[in-house]
Amino acid sequence: MSSFQQPFQHQQSAHCESGVMASLLTHAGLPMSEPMAFGLASGLAFAYLPIVKLSGMPLIAYRMPPKYLIKTLSKRLGAKLHTQTFSNPEQGRRELDAALDSGRLAGLQSSVFWLPYFPPEMRFHFNAHNLLAYGREGNEYLISDPVFEQPVRCAVEDLQKARFAKGALAAKGLMYWLDDVPLQQDWSKLIRQSVLSTTRILDGMPLPWIGVRGIQHLAKQIDKLDPAQSKYNRLYLTHIVRMQEEIGTGGAGFRFMYASFLQEAGEKLGDSNLQEASAQLTAIGDNWRQFASACVRASRNKTETPNFAPIAESLRGIALQERGLMKELAAWSKR
Repeated sequence: MSSFQQPFQHQQSAHCESGVMASLLTHAGLPMSEPMAFGLASGLAFAYLPIVKLSGMPLIAYRMPPKYLIKTLSKRLGAKLHTQTFSNPEQGRRELDAALDSGRLAGLQSSVFWLPYFPPEMRFHFNAHNLLAYGREGNEYLISDPVFEQPVRCAVEDLQKARFAKGALAAKGLMYWLDDVPLQQDWSKLIRQSVLSTTRILDGMPLPWIGVRGIQHLAKQIDKLDPAQSKYNRLYLTHIVRMQEEIGTGGAGFRFMYASFLQEAGEKLGDSNLQEASAQLTAIGDNWRQFASACVRASRNKTETPNFAPIAESLRGIALQERGLMKELAAWSKR
């Protein structure tokens, strides 16, 4: 028996959490692009967290933490967000089946490693991957995974493993859905509030590891690398690149996505200031990409003693550009 009761339109996205929220809102009758969902949730950020280690290296993040987009976007739009986690996996499966059988879409947090529709080379132990279940047929769930071009199917046993995987960021079967989504929004107020919040995240926190200060801190760490420690330097630089370009949509990717939000917001409000800001942020994203390329070149160069100063200097330039843009956007949002 199929539980699929109403048409669902799959949307491929660059990032899982913003993609799932865009799909949930669009299905509820409030058309939402992924960049708009990301921007309205103030998802753009930077954090250099030496106390959180990944393979012995500090966590470097370019967006707000998992679940932040889901909670913030729901609250700002005035939608009712329901979330459930489960200590008993079997109860989690029953609740999901009941939701789907009633025609509800269910957002789920899962582990990429246990999802068999991912190619083996893309599977790794990351427990904060978001996807949408929109129905079930026999022993399979109908899945809209934002990072895939088409909907996929997943056996019940496999999705159970993915939902209840142990380890860092364990989902505990997290399931979420939206009710009472207001279809009329004050877009000017909403966009200004969201933009101002982003400027405060990137350039309004006095913490040395967050936002623009965090970017400057990373530049200092690169400056301090000892050329004699070639093995560590290679590991450190490749870690920076992996965090920036391979985990999720990475540093430059999130900048490009927020630039798309500013472009769309400018069109919606008829405001050329936002479209100019979009062009500036796209250029900053290009600079992040060039910075990553410089890190790769330095990590692969085994014949010459690397000069880390120009790499650090390029990162300081990016920090200044982001600070300048955030000041412009903060001023705009208060007009």
